[in-house]
Amino acid sequence: MNIYFACSITGGRDFEPVYQTITKALAEDHHEVPTAHLAESGVTTLEAVIDPLDVYSRDVTWIRACDALIAEVSAPSHGVGYEIGFALGLGKPVLALYEDGRKVSKMISGNPDPNLSVKSYKSPKHAVVLIREFLSDNRIREISH
Repeated sequence: MNIYFACSITGGRDFEPVYQTITKALAEDHHEVPTAHLAESGVTTLEAVIDPLDVYSRDVTWIRACDALIAEVSAPSHGVGYEIGFALGLGKPVLALYEDGRKVSKMISGNPDPNLSVKSYKSPKHAVVLIREFLSDNRIREISH
């Protein structure tokens, strides 16, 4: 599947090891992840030189092409919130993951959209288990095709 992975860039990189665990697992499971580079160290420097219009155009193109969006939402991020809303507006299945005990925006946790699943994880490995369960759900496969 083509998976758009969304994570905080300018909002903070405290969860970078989790991002890397997630993108590595998605690659190991043979998913296409055009945003995998966003999990890497140094991405803030790389993304800083790209024109905002180019970032927007690139990212919405990737979201339109994806089968599902997976977002790590432990660190507040305007961009990730926008990407989630954009994907849901297109009818894409979305999984929003956050570290257990973290506060998440009520615009995400309270969103009743049936294509949105919000889950907390206890460890990066647990996040991967939740992702694999989400992607194996037959409803996800039906929505994405």
